[in-house]
Amino acid sequence: MTHTIDYKGFYLAFRDISRLVHSSTSVQEVIDLAVQKTTELLNARGALLRIHNRETDHFEVAAACGFAEQYLGKGPVSREQLQLDLNHRDDVCIFKDIWQAPRVDSPQRAWDAGVRMILDYPLHHDDAILGVIRVYLAEAQEFSQAQLDFTISIGEQCACALNKARLIENQQSQYNHLVLQTEKLSALGRMAAGIAHEINNPLGGILLYSSNMFKKAGDDDPCKKGLEIIMRETTRCKGIIQELLEFSRHKTPNKIRLNLNDTLLKALSILENEFMLRHIKVTQTLAEDLEDILMDGNQMEQVFINLLLNAAQAIDKQGQIHIETRMDADRGLEIVEIADDGCGIAPEEAGKLFEPFYSTKSTGTGLGLAVSYGIVRNHEGQIRVASQLNKGTCMTIELPLDRPAASELRNQGNA
Repeated sequence: MTHTIDYKGFYLAFRDISRLVHSSTSVQEVIDLAVQKTTELLNARGALLRIHNRETDHFEVAAACGFAEQYLGKGPVSREQLQLDLNHRDDVCIFKDIWQAPRVDSPQRAWDAGVRMILDYPLHHDDAILGVIRVYLAEAQEFSQAQLDFTISIGEQCACALNKARLIENQQSQYNHLVLQTEKLSALGRMAAGIAHEINNPLGGILLYSSNMFKKAGDDDPCKKGLEIIMRETTRCKGIIQELLEFSRHKTPNKIRLNLNDTLLKALSILENEFMLRHIKVTQTLAEDLEDILMDGNQMEQVFINLLLNAAQAIDKQGQIHIETRMDADRGLEIVEIADDGCGIAPEEAGKLFEPFYSTKSTGTGLGLAVSYGIVRNHEGQIRVASQLNKGTCMTIELPLDRPAASELRNQGNA
């Protein structure tokens, strides 16, 4: 027997479900409406919807209507069992004999409730089965292609809703993780600042007294070498504490219009002796058409010094650093690249370079790049790393041009 097709009912049901998919973040609302409309338009005794649980890899009952409501507490079905039951040659599986249909716990109870036929159709998204809808029908019947197309369309809308929910869930999870990390870093910054202040004063005293004793000690004094070690290590400790203090301070950039090349050349002049002692050759390709941009010169100089020192330490001796600046007018950016031919960084380490307290150097604090990353981000820029082991590393900084608006230029012209 074939029922008359209620095209208007199909259209209205599809419209309601589609509207809910796009307006609601609740998957439960969508799947509840889907089983309800499917039951009504196919004149069914009820419908049941199972959703794939990625953690258990099982399909669990998530919504039911009519006769199927008694199965709301029913246990999950394994992926293997469900895929075995579904006929992959068709989008819709029709079981005209409920006594032979798969996954029917009590065919007699279904028969007594007036169920004579079962229809299954999977919810596909990108070749993955996100769920399956089972429809319990009151009589054996032949379905028209239009009716089958309707059920498939309902399945596609449910699959879209499930996929949308998973994307939102992933984003929420990432956001929660980010919030937690931010809170940890904030607490760590406050703690680091407090500890640094407490330690800095006694370290200053140790350095002062050891320096005085070192000056008074004779060349043949056996204590002189020990005092030299104390002074060196105390100075190193003070340097680490200074980095902790810099990391804990969130200084707002004092931006003025400056030339990026000029700031970079200042950083290079400070490290000139360092490169000479290490026999490192520095080459430059500086763009002549760079515009002045808004930035804090001292902070950006700190970033360049840190990146150049890292490059020098990666080379150690007898290597080359190449510095390039250029303007990307299409994207409204000025770009600085600092490339070295040093030891390089392993792929699994490259993604962690900007994390606080992570360092690839045995004597590093892991704060230099974290501070540099924060400074660049405060300038609304980006910093990226590209590296290969034993071949070298390239650090790229992108800063926005921040050109004056057209109205600002007109006002300057009228002044």
